[in-house]
Amino acid sequence: MTFKLAHCAGAIIAATFTASMAFGQDCTPSKWGADDELGAANYNSPERTMAAAKLVKTGNTHPLGIVVDPKMPAFPPRTTTLQVVSPGQHNGRSTTQDFGWEASYNDDLAQLWFGTGPQLDGLGHLGEKGMYYNCNNAIDFVNITGLKKLGTHNVPPMVARGVMIDMTKHYGVDAMEGGQAITPDDLKAAMAAQNVTINEGDVILFHTGWTDAKLVAEPSTWVSQEPGLSNAAAKYLATFNPMAVGSDTWGLEAVPPAPGDKVFYGHVELLKNNGIYILETMNTGRLAKEEVGEFMFVLGQARIKGTVQMIINPVAMW
Repeated sequence: MTFKLAHCAGAIIAATFTASMAFGQDCTPSKWGADDELGAANYNSPERTMAAAKLVKTGNTHPLGIVVDPKMPAFPPRTTTLQVVSPGQHNGRSTTQDFGWEASYNDDLAQLWFGTGPQLDGLGHLGEKGMYYNCNNAIDFVNITGLKKLGTHNVPPMVARGVMIDMTKHYGVDAMEGGQAITPDDLKAAMAAQNVTINEGDVILFHTGWTDAKLVAEPSTWVSQEPGLSNAAAKYLATFNPMAVGSDTWGLEAVPPAPGDKVFYGHVELLKNNGIYILETMNTGRLAKEEVGEFMFVLGQARIKGTVQMIINPVAMW
């Protein structure tokens, strides 16, 4: 019995060591150190903020978040429900005793997934084989009551130079097709034609026309497919060391994926491997219409502790 227990203990230790080695091979340590939780948000700096502010030349501002309608579709099973309530005022009651005057007021009560509509994907959103950004193992930080690490509440205000690549202009269409994949060569050609350059720490957006064309007119089509990045394009964009990459689509990558690609694997390349944030369902239509290729980008998300994602409304200024 003693031999068998010792043998089993040895096997467990060996298995644990092997698993640890496997995890080690499946992660890329952060260049900002073993304790880093911010990833590309480390590119925030006073110098980059000042440089971004100089891009505001006309005083124009634009909300990059679309309106979140509780009726709009979302990646299943995500939903949004909203109730407007008037606490203590039912059946003709007034709040006089509370305020000393005849006040009437309303409050909001919502049940929602933060990954609906315009959103920030945090570094704890998607990994591979249980491993997330900076070699964080899910078993160590993922909890039903909130992430113990990599929560979006840790992300500092993102202030950066924003650039937009108009893929509809590149393809000569009003909107790209569902499943149409953007390749590195497509990005290179579009950037050259539109005089778009990308610097370290920039926020990169691309416009496909998908949400403007489909969300209201064909909501079931909008949420079941989308144009977007190929796996190779996500990897290519990561080489520029941006702070974030986003699009006017609900999932960033092409769905269904291009032949040979893995669905949503660009999320792994950006979030897990490089700590680059993802911005989804961005309201890029006006930027495309007015040919705004460079702007000041500002994002200050709601800071709810332990969140994986967050509904956002960044502002573009130029």
